[in-house]
Amino acid sequence: MELLYEIKYSLMTIFPPSVYDIFDIALLSFLIYKIIKFMLENRAGGLFKGLAVLVGAYLVAKLAHMKALTFIFENAFNVGIIALVILFQPELRRSLEKVGSGGLAKLKFGENYGNATRWEEPINQICEACRDLSSTQTGALIVIEQNEKLGEQINNGTVINADISNQLLGNIFFKNSPLHDGAVIVRDGRLHAAGCTLPLTQKPELVNKSMGTRHKAALGMSENSDAIVIAVSEETGVISVAENGNLRRELSYDDIKNLLTERLILTGKEKKNDQGQGSSKSDKPAPEKNNDLKEKEET
Repeated sequence: MELLYEIKYSLMTIFPPSVYDIFDIALLSFLIYKIIKFMLENRAGGLFKGLAVLVGAYLVAKLAHMKALTFIFENAFNVGIIALVILFQPELRRSLEKVGSGGLAKLKFGENYGNATRWEEPINQICEACRDLSSTQTGALIVIEQNEKLGEQINNGTVINADISNQLLGNIFFKNSPLHDGAVIVRDGRLHAAGCTLPLTQKPELVNKSMGTRHKAALGMSENSDAIVIAVSEETGVISVAENGNLRRELSYDDIKNLLTERLILTGKEKKNDQGQGSSKSDKPAPEKNNDLKEKEET
């Protein structure tokens, strides 16, 4: 404890108290913003409004010196905080996992070195499989793992750990295959597991009524992790991609390939180089006019 006090006093000598006050208010405001955003985005919008009403009623009772209501509200709030933690334990756990994995992922250096050789062929095979599965209206669910590990979903499936190929994905999702109902999970450019069960979305209102359980599972997996989930509809053959809780539909072969290449291969430096090359193409000089046009202009 003495060491902590010494660190505190040494910092106080460097920064004036006003700086600490500003930092304290800014940090508190950020935490309140994150809590409100979390409650609004995780089935707690109505609960948040109800809590706001109760807090307003408590303030009114406090100002009016209503001792009985004030006593009841204060004790209810003390118990209510514990109840909220219990009720929203899954959402809180997922949020903490995202904070931890996202923060640590940014500290990795050289992680993208060799991504091109690792992912180039798997991306081609995945895109070809999606195109073929779509043409035959064969349902499929492909989960591409990124920073957050999907061990829980892998454990409820069958570990394969094989090279990705169009033929292998076609055999897995064939209608009579024992693993066709579940999802396949791709890890580090290899097909790691198949027949995996995914969590369903907590926001079913975002899924069109014409879409079934496969799309709800794709959206749910993207809500619970940073994975990229590709779903092929069995009814229409439409290819959809779920990412970060959002679902994009009617994607083509090129759309999927560009998306996977950008997420799994390209780094920020490479993107800038691509943009620079694209802009340099537009700086080419205009073609020279032919002799006939020159003669007309001179006359």
